[in-house]
Amino acid sequence: MKYVSMFDRIDLHLIRVLHTVLTERSVSRAALRLGMHQPAVSASLKRLRELAGDPLLVRSGAGMVPTVAGLRMIEPAADILRSAEVLFSDARSFDPATASHSFSLAASDYLDPLFLPQLVAQIKGLAPHCPIDIHPLSADSDYRLHLAQGDVDVVIGNWPKPPDDLHLGRLFGDEVVCLVSSQHPAARRGWDVEAWLAAEHIAPTPTHPGARGVIDDHLAAQGLTRNITARCPHFGLIPAMVAGSLLVLTTGRQYCERFVDRLPVQILPCPVPFPRLMYYQLWHERTHASSAARWLREQIKSVAAALRRPDADAAAA
Repeated sequence: MKYVSMFDRIDLHLIRVLHTVLTERSVSRAALRLGMHQPAVSASLKRLRELAGDPLLVRSGAGMVPTVAGLRMIEPAADILRSAEVLFSDARSFDPATASHSFSLAASDYLDPLFLPQLVAQIKGLAPHCPIDIHPLSADSDYRLHLAQGDVDVVIGNWPKPPDDLHLGRLFGDEVVCLVSSQHPAARRGWDVEAWLAAEHIAPTPTHPGARGVIDDHLAAQGLTRNITARCPHFGLIPAMVAGSLLVLTTGRQYCERFVDRLPVQILPCPVPFPRLMYYQLWHERTHASSAARWLREQIKSVAAALRRPDADAAAA
Protein backbone atom coordinates (compact mmCIF):
# COMPACT_ATOMS: atom_id res chain seq x y z
CA MET A 1 0.00 0.00 0.00
CA LYS A 2 2.91 2.31 0.68
CA TYR A 3 4.02 2.11 -2.98
CA VAL A 4 0.47 2.60 -4.27
CA SER A 5 0.18 5.72 -2.14
CA MET A 6 3.51 7.04 -3.49
CA PHE A 7 2.45 6.32 -7.09
CA ASP A 8 -0.82 8.18 -6.59
CA ARG A 9 1.11 11.29 -5.51
CA ILE A 10 3.28 11.44 -8.66
CA ASP A 11 2.01 12.60 -12.05
CA LEU A 12 3.75 13.08 -15.40
CA HIS A 13 3.83 16.86 -15.00
CA LEU A 14 5.73 16.48 -11.74
CA ILE A 15 8.28 14.24 -13.48
CA ARG A 16 8.67 16.88 -16.19
CA VAL A 17 9.32 19.57 -13.56
CA LEU A 18 11.82 17.27 -11.84
CA HIS A 19 13.78 16.64 -15.04
CA THR A 20 13.74 20.29 -16.13
CA VAL A 21 14.82 21.67 -12.74
CA LEU A 22 17.65 19.16 -12.43
CA THR A 23 18.97 19.69 -15.97
CA GLU A 24 18.60 23.49 -15.95
CA ARG A 25 19.96 23.68 -12.36
CA SER A 26 17.80 26.73 -11.83
CA VAL A 27 14.17 27.22 -10.81
CA SER A 28 13.88 30.42 -12.86
CA ARG A 29 15.32 28.88 -16.04
CA ALA A 30 13.15 25.80 -15.54
CA ALA A 31 10.08 28.04 -15.26
CA LEU A 32 10.94 29.73 -18.58
CA ARG A 33 11.48 26.41 -20.32
CA LEU A 34 8.26 24.94 -18.91
CA GLY A 35 6.18 28.06 -19.59
CA MET A 36 5.22 28.22 -15.91
CA HIS A 37 5.34 30.91 -13.24
CA GLN A 38 8.34 30.58 -10.94
CA PRO A 39 6.26 30.16 -7.73
CA ALA A 40 4.46 27.20 -9.33
CA VAL A 41 7.80 25.53 -10.15
CA SER A 42 9.02 26.22 -6.60
CA ALA A 43 5.85 24.63 -5.22
CA SER A 44 6.37 21.54 -7.41
CA LEU A 45 10.00 21.32 -6.31
CA LYS A 46 8.85 21.43 -2.69
CA ARG A 47 6.52 18.48 -3.35
CA LEU A 48 9.33 16.59 -5.08
CA ARG A 49 11.66 17.18 -2.14
CA GLU A 50 9.03 15.83 0.23
CA LEU A 51 8.46 12.76 -1.93
CA ALA A 52 12.19 12.07 -2.30
CA GLY A 53 13.18 12.92 1.26
CA ASP A 54 16.08 14.80 -0.30
CA PRO A 55 16.70 18.46 -1.27
CA LEU A 56 17.46 17.35 -4.89
CA LEU A 57 18.90 20.78 -5.80
CA VAL A 58 21.20 22.75 -3.48
CA ARG A 59 23.04 26.03 -3.68
CA SER A 60 26.71 25.98 -4.67
CA GLY A 61 28.40 29.38 -4.89
CA ALA A 62 26.37 31.62 -7.18
CA GLY A 63 24.47 28.71 -8.74
CA MET A 64 22.75 25.45 -7.85
CA VAL A 65 23.72 21.82 -8.34
CA PRO A 66 21.81 18.53 -8.06
CA THR A 67 22.45 16.34 -5.05
CA VAL A 68 23.68 12.77 -5.52
CA ALA A 69 20.07 11.58 -5.35
CA GLY A 70 19.05 14.28 -7.83
CA LEU A 71 21.74 13.24 -10.30
CA ARG A 72 20.52 9.64 -10.13
CA MET A 73 17.00 10.80 -11.04
CA ILE A 74 17.85 12.69 -14.26
CA GLU A 75 18.12 9.73 -16.62
CA PRO A 76 15.15 7.73 -15.21
CA ALA A 77 13.01 10.89 -15.42
CA ALA A 78 14.05 11.39 -19.06
CA ASP A 79 13.16 7.75 -19.77
CA ILE A 80 9.69 8.19 -18.27
CA LEU A 81 8.99 11.37 -20.26
CA ARG A 82 10.23 9.93 -23.53
CA SER A 83 8.30 6.69 -23.02
CA ALA A 84 5.10 8.62 -22.32
CA GLU A 85 5.61 10.77 -25.40
CA VAL A 86 6.24 7.75 -27.63
CA LEU A 87 3.31 5.89 -26.05
CA PHE A 88 0.76 8.51 -26.97
CA SER A 89 2.25 10.14 -30.08
CA ASP A 90 2.83 6.79 -31.77
CA ALA A 91 -0.54 5.45 -30.70
CA ARG A 92 -2.29 8.18 -32.67
CA SER A 93 0.56 8.61 -35.21
CA PHE A 94 2.06 12.03 -35.89
CA ASP A 95 -0.06 14.58 -37.68
CA PRO A 96 2.13 17.69 -38.16
CA ALA A 97 -0.85 19.94 -38.92
CA THR A 98 -2.41 19.36 -35.48
CA ALA A 99 0.48 18.12 -33.30
CA SER A 100 1.93 20.19 -30.45
CA HIS A 101 5.07 18.10 -30.03
CA SER A 102 8.22 19.98 -28.91
CA PHE A 103 11.25 19.45 -31.16
CA SER A 104 14.79 20.00 -29.96
CA LEU A 105 17.97 19.77 -32.02
CA ALA A 106 21.62 20.70 -31.71
CA ALA A 107 23.49 21.85 -34.79
CA SER A 108 26.99 22.90 -35.77
CA ASP A 109 27.23 26.44 -37.13
CA TYR A 110 29.63 25.11 -39.79
CA LEU A 111 26.51 24.14 -41.74
CA ASP A 112 25.30 26.01 -44.80
CA PRO A 113 24.03 29.31 -43.30
CA LEU A 114 20.70 28.79 -45.10
CA PHE A 115 20.14 25.36 -43.59
CA LEU A 116 18.66 26.20 -40.18
CA PRO A 117 16.52 29.14 -41.43
CA GLN A 118 15.01 26.94 -44.13
CA LEU A 119 14.54 24.02 -41.73
CA VAL A 120 12.70 26.20 -39.21
CA ALA A 121 10.54 27.72 -41.97
CA GLN A 122 9.64 24.25 -43.26
CA ILE A 123 8.82 22.85 -39.82
CA LYS A 124 6.72 25.88 -38.85
CA GLY A 125 4.92 25.75 -42.20
CA LEU A 126 4.02 22.07 -41.86
CA ALA A 127 3.70 21.82 -38.06
CA PRO A 128 2.61 25.29 -36.90
CA HIS A 129 1.84 24.26 -33.31
CA CYS A 130 5.15 22.49 -32.65
CA PRO A 131 7.75 24.52 -30.68
CA ILE A 132 11.38 24.22 -31.83
CA ASP A 133 14.48 24.60 -29.64
CA ILE A 134 17.84 24.87 -31.42
CA HIS A 135 21.00 24.42 -29.38
CA PRO A 136 24.62 25.04 -30.43
CA LEU A 137 27.28 22.34 -30.39
CA SER A 138 29.34 24.36 -27.94
CA ALA A 139 32.45 23.67 -25.86
CA ASP A 140 30.37 22.32 -22.95
CA SER A 141 28.01 20.33 -25.16
CA ASP A 142 28.03 16.58 -24.47
CA TYR A 143 25.76 15.65 -27.36
CA ARG A 144 25.80 11.93 -26.56
CA LEU A 145 24.48 12.64 -23.07
CA HIS A 146 21.88 15.13 -24.34
CA LEU A 147 20.62 12.58 -26.86
CA ALA A 148 20.57 9.81 -24.26
CA GLN A 149 18.67 11.95 -21.75
CA GLY A 150 16.17 13.16 -24.34
CA ASP A 151 17.25 16.82 -24.12
CA VAL A 152 17.68 16.87 -27.90
CA ASP A 153 16.08 14.72 -30.61
CA VAL A 154 18.79 15.11 -33.26
CA VAL A 155 22.35 16.39 -33.50
CA ILE A 156 23.56 17.74 -36.86
CA GLY A 157 27.22 18.27 -37.71
CA ASN A 158 30.30 16.94 -39.48
CA TRP A 159 32.60 14.25 -38.13
CA PRO A 160 35.50 12.49 -39.90
CA LYS A 161 34.31 9.30 -38.21
CA PRO A 162 30.79 9.50 -36.75
CA PRO A 163 30.22 7.69 -33.42
CA ASP A 164 29.06 4.12 -33.91
CA ASP A 165 26.85 4.03 -30.80
CA LEU A 166 24.22 6.32 -32.36
CA HIS A 167 21.91 6.06 -35.37
CA LEU A 168 23.21 8.04 -38.34
CA GLY A 169 21.71 9.64 -41.42
CA ARG A 170 24.01 11.06 -44.11
CA LEU A 171 22.97 14.53 -45.29
CA PHE A 172 25.60 15.72 -47.80
CA GLY A 173 29.29 15.90 -48.59
CA ASP A 174 31.26 19.03 -49.47
CA GLU A 175 34.59 19.93 -51.05
CA VAL A 176 37.19 21.62 -48.82
CA VAL A 177 38.19 25.04 -50.19
CA CYS A 178 39.63 28.34 -48.93
CA LEU A 179 37.85 31.66 -48.50
CA VAL A 180 40.06 34.77 -48.73
CA SER A 181 39.66 38.49 -49.24
CA SER A 182 39.55 39.61 -52.85
CA GLN A 183 42.67 41.66 -51.97
CA HIS A 184 44.61 38.65 -50.66
CA PRO A 185 47.88 38.10 -52.60
CA ALA A 186 46.92 34.47 -53.23
CA ALA A 187 43.82 35.65 -55.09
CA ARG A 188 46.19 37.13 -57.71
CA ARG A 189 49.14 34.77 -57.82
CA GLY A 190 47.86 31.52 -56.28
CA TRP A 191 49.79 29.46 -53.72
CA ASP A 192 51.48 26.16 -53.10
CA VAL A 193 51.37 24.02 -49.95
CA GLU A 194 54.22 25.90 -48.27
CA ALA A 195 52.64 29.31 -48.92
CA TRP A 196 49.23 28.08 -47.76
CA LEU A 197 50.61 26.67 -44.49
CA ALA A 198 52.51 29.91 -43.81
CA ALA A 199 49.51 32.18 -44.50
CA GLU A 200 47.53 33.59 -41.58
CA HIS A 201 44.62 31.24 -40.90
CA ILE A 202 41.45 31.74 -38.88
CA ALA A 203 39.77 28.71 -37.31
CA PRO A 204 36.84 28.03 -35.00
CA THR A 205 37.56 27.95 -31.28
CA PRO A 206 38.19 24.33 -30.17
CA THR A 207 35.26 22.59 -28.53
CA HIS A 208 37.52 21.69 -25.58
CA PRO A 209 41.18 22.24 -24.61
CA GLY A 210 43.50 20.38 -26.95
CA ALA A 211 40.75 19.55 -29.45
CA ARG A 212 41.37 19.87 -33.17
CA GLY A 213 38.81 20.24 -35.92
CA VAL A 214 38.59 18.05 -39.02
CA ILE A 215 40.98 20.34 -40.96
CA ASP A 216 43.78 20.22 -38.40
CA ASP A 217 43.24 16.52 -37.66
CA HIS A 218 43.84 15.77 -41.34
CA LEU A 219 46.90 18.03 -41.48
CA ALA A 220 48.37 16.41 -38.36
CA ALA A 221 47.98 12.98 -39.97
CA GLN A 222 50.12 14.31 -42.88
CA GLY A 223 52.70 15.75 -40.49
CA LEU A 224 51.63 19.32 -41.38
CA THR A 225 50.67 22.33 -39.25
CA ARG A 226 49.10 25.55 -40.51
CA ASN A 227 49.68 29.03 -39.07
CA ILE A 228 46.50 29.80 -37.10
CA THR A 229 46.65 33.42 -35.91
CA ALA A 230 42.97 33.97 -35.08
CA ARG A 231 40.17 31.90 -33.57
CA CYS A 232 36.49 32.69 -33.25
CA PRO A 233 33.66 30.75 -31.54
CA HIS A 234 31.06 32.25 -33.91
CA PHE A 235 31.57 30.59 -37.28
CA GLY A 236 29.01 32.81 -39.00
CA LEU A 237 31.12 35.91 -38.27
CA ILE A 238 34.36 34.53 -39.75
CA PRO A 239 33.66 35.36 -43.44
CA ALA A 240 33.31 39.06 -42.57
CA MET A 241 36.61 38.88 -40.68
CA VAL A 242 38.24 37.30 -43.72
CA ALA A 243 36.84 40.03 -45.99
CA GLY A 244 38.66 42.76 -44.09
CA SER A 245 42.00 41.03 -43.51
CA LEU A 246 44.57 38.61 -44.92
CA LEU A 247 43.11 35.72 -42.92
CA VAL A 248 42.30 32.41 -44.65
CA LEU A 249 39.24 30.33 -43.80
CA THR A 250 39.38 26.67 -44.87
CA THR A 251 36.01 24.93 -44.88
CA GLY A 252 33.31 23.54 -47.18
CA ARG A 253 32.59 25.10 -50.58
CA GLN A 254 28.83 25.16 -49.99
CA TYR A 255 29.30 27.33 -46.89
CA CYS A 256 31.74 29.69 -48.63
CA GLU A 257 29.57 30.16 -51.72
CA ARG A 258 26.84 31.80 -49.61
CA PHE A 259 29.17 34.77 -49.01
CA VAL A 260 30.84 35.47 -52.38
CA ASP A 261 27.97 37.70 -53.54
CA ARG A 262 27.62 39.47 -50.20
CA LEU A 263 31.24 40.20 -49.24
CA PRO A 264 34.48 41.09 -51.09
CA VAL A 265 35.76 37.53 -50.80
CA GLN A 266 36.92 34.86 -53.20
CA ILE A 267 37.05 31.05 -53.13
CA LEU A 268 40.42 29.43 -53.87
CA PRO A 269 41.30 25.75 -54.17
CA CYS A 270 43.23 24.36 -51.23
CA PRO A 271 46.71 23.14 -52.26
CA VAL A 272 46.56 20.37 -49.63
CA PRO A 273 44.22 17.56 -50.73
CA PHE A 274 41.42 16.88 -48.23
CA PRO A 275 38.69 14.24 -48.13
CA ARG A 276 35.19 15.63 -48.53
CA LEU A 277 33.54 17.06 -45.42
CA MET A 278 30.63 14.79 -44.54
CA TYR A 279 27.58 16.09 -42.67
CA TYR A 280 25.26 13.80 -40.74
CA GLN A 281 22.29 13.78 -38.41
CA LEU A 282 22.67 11.59 -35.34
CA TRP A 283 19.96 10.28 -33.02
CA HIS A 284 19.62 7.90 -30.08
CA GLU A 285 17.89 4.53 -30.00
CA ARG A 286 15.30 6.02 -27.62
CA THR A 287 13.81 8.14 -30.46
CA HIS A 288 14.46 5.74 -33.31
CA ALA A 289 10.88 4.43 -33.46
CA SER A 290 9.10 7.66 -32.51
CA SER A 291 6.84 8.87 -35.32
CA ALA A 292 7.37 12.53 -34.34
CA ALA A 293 11.16 12.19 -34.26
CA ARG A 294 11.09 10.25 -37.53
CA TRP A 295 9.11 13.11 -39.12
CA LEU A 296 11.69 15.63 -37.86
CA ARG A 297 14.53 13.60 -39.37
CA GLU A 298 12.69 13.49 -42.69
CA GLN A 299 12.40 17.30 -42.70
CA ILE A 300 16.12 17.65 -41.96
CA LYS A 301 16.95 15.28 -44.81
CA SER A 302 14.68 17.06 -47.29
CA VAL A 303 16.07 20.54 -46.49
CA ALA A 304 19.64 19.23 -46.81
CA ALA A 305 18.77 17.69 -50.18
CA ALA A 306 17.21 20.95 -51.42
CA LEU A 307 20.33 22.94 -50.52
CA ARG A 308 22.82 20.39 -51.77
CA ARG A 309 24.87 21.31 -54.82
CA PRO A 310 24.68 19.05 -57.93
CA ASP A 311 28.29 17.86 -57.65
CA ALA A 312 27.66 16.89 -54.04
CA ASP A 313 24.68 14.85 -55.20
CA ALA A 314 26.85 13.06 -57.73
CA ALA A 315 29.58 12.32 -55.20
CA ALA A 316 27.09 11.01 -52.65
CA ALA A 317 25.39 8.71 -55.16
